[in-house]
Amino acid sequence: MATSVKLDSALQDRVQHLATTQRRSAHWIMREAIRQYVEREEARESFKQEALASWAEFQATGQHLTGKEVRHWVRGWGTAAETELPPVRE
Repeated sequence: MATSVKLDSALQDRVQHLATTQRRSAHWIMREAIRQYVEREEARESFKQEALASWAEFQATGQHLTGKEVRHWVRGWGTAAETELPPVRE
């Protein structure tokens, strides 16, 4: 898929300068920037969807753990104090 992107001259100059200093092509710099942006936004959307699903489950069941319970449980990971997940509350 061939796509063109129009950049203003100031941004073009910045991309070209970066490409020169990193000994890469301007095309590589732009592809890498787009790849990183897409990965970051996909992760953000995944996190958002997971949070919405968790909220919907809480609203439906009322089951939850307090922040203090979760912090205590996580602090124990990899130590002699490691325990199973605490029982959820209603």
